[in-house]
Amino acid sequence: MKPQTSIQETLFQSIKSRLAPNISFVHDLSELLGISYDSAYRRIRGEKELSLDELKTICFHYSVSVDALFNFKSNHVIFNALAIGEDGLDIEKWLQSLLMAIKKIYAAKEREIIYAAKDIPVFYYFEFPEIAAFKIYFWNKALIPASGYENKMLSLDAPESLYETGRQLLSQYLKIPTIEIWSEETISSVLRQIEYCFLSGFFVRVDDVFRLCDVLDAWLNHVQSQAEYGFQYMLGNKPEGIENNYKLFHNEVLVTDNTILVKADGQKTSYNTYNVINQLITTNPVFCNQVENSLRNLMQKSTMISGTSAKERYRFFNILHEKVKSLRYRIERMG
Repeated sequence: MKPQTSIQETLFQSIKSRLAPNISFVHDLSELLGISYDSAYRRIRGEKELSLDELKTICFHYSVSVDALFNFKSNHVIFNALAIGEDGLDIEKWLQSLLMAIKKIYAAKEREIIYAAKDIPVFYYFEFPEIAAFKIYFWNKALIPASGYENKMLSLDAPESLYETGRQLLSQYLKIPTIEIWSEETISSVLRQIEYCFLSGFFVRVDDVFRLCDVLDAWLNHVQSQAEYGFQYMLGNKPEGIENNYKLFHNEVLVTDNTILVKADGQKTSYNTYNVINQLITTNPVFCNQVENSLRNLMQKSTMISGTSAKERYRFFNILHEKVKSLRYRIERMG
């Protein structure tokens, strides 16, 4: 068997293993390349070699790392960028892209997410419509200059379609085995953003600032409950889940960015945040292994506060509640 054929078979096996059961790979490939079913079958069987243009099209469409395919070990890593405000990507399309990705992860037989959270994990913004409304406003204000939010005031009414997409995103995330690594600064970013919007006079109602503080306290109580149970569940629902499906670590100093590593049926994907919430995404195996090793090392230098670690868990969440209380106190003094 020729080396090219072997690589081609590896490529197609990798793609087929990640496709949803209801998707016909032959149909998908024929549509993508503009060829007949027979031509698609001949390429899948290795009877017809792919052209370079076809290989490029397939790798981009299915997010396959060329480095992984040819087993290259290179310092050059190819990323896909998911950037709000670029190429017409708005908040709704960004959320839809994340929802498609999270559904694929959930569909995998073996799956895990490791999330080093410099800021509150984006999924949690949709636990409450108030937090969702605030973040959607802030993202549009900060990231999309032409979004129509330049002179818009801030109210805590989340756009219905965006909130529903976010709720679906959250629902999928909660079902996947997850490790999160937090620091005492994880909540600081949203608190600074709330204070900035208050000082800038963006709030329609001043009382909404205190409403957000109430909601953040309620959300922290919910995350603390999840950590105690060892699994995640939707707020307001009966606590049900698989024990040890959720592990929460507290790191005192080393969580300096938002990094997500996803493992799904042997495929690793790294999501690296830049410019608030934009994502650089890669499946490059060398890079993903480096990220995983770094995250595992970070876990070793952290304290697990889920499960039986009640004392450390209470101490950690009390610190976060105090940060919310401090913001409330500053706003009251300024009011």
